[in-house]
Amino acid sequence: MDFDRRQVTCPQGQVSAGWHGPYPTSSPSAAPLIVARFTKNQCRPCPARTRCTTTADSPRTVGFPPREPRDLQLRVRAEQQTPDWKTRYAVRSGVESTINEFTHGHAMRRCRYRGQPKAHLQHVLTAIAVNIGRLSSRSATEEHSSPRPPTAFLDQNEIPRS
Repeated sequence: MDFDRRQVTCPQGQVSAGWHGPYPTSSPSAAPLIVARFTKNQCRPCPARTRCTTTADSPRTVGFPPREPRDLQLRVRAEQQTPDWKTRYAVRSGVESTINEFTHGHAMRRCRYRGQPKAHLQHVLTAIAVNIGRLSSRSATEEHSSPRPPTAFLDQNEIPRS
């Protein structure tokens, strides 16, 4: 992608006819997209056409965010591959599993009561019930608390638990 010339070059060396946008997306929180279009004369004779598009007659179009969001996206994706980021994310992964348990296992998206004080009381009582359930599942001879089984994220990335 050449943002200065407003052109995209495909892997086969063809240069787009130009691009349009940025266009707003359907989601208000998503970044707008730039759309680059290639011509039929560029795409029809291409030997790699089946890897680019599945349409029989239409040329390839490519959608991507503007320069600043794209640079940020690339930088964040590169950072996510570092061991430091994976170690920090392991903590979040454990917290998210607890939140998932409350959301799906104890229906915390729906409140039985109206008003914030009563809703808060429901959340506190549910948390107490979950803690009692966790404590009752431990054996009486255990001196130290054993950690919960690692999440799938920890298993896949071989991250040690603290």
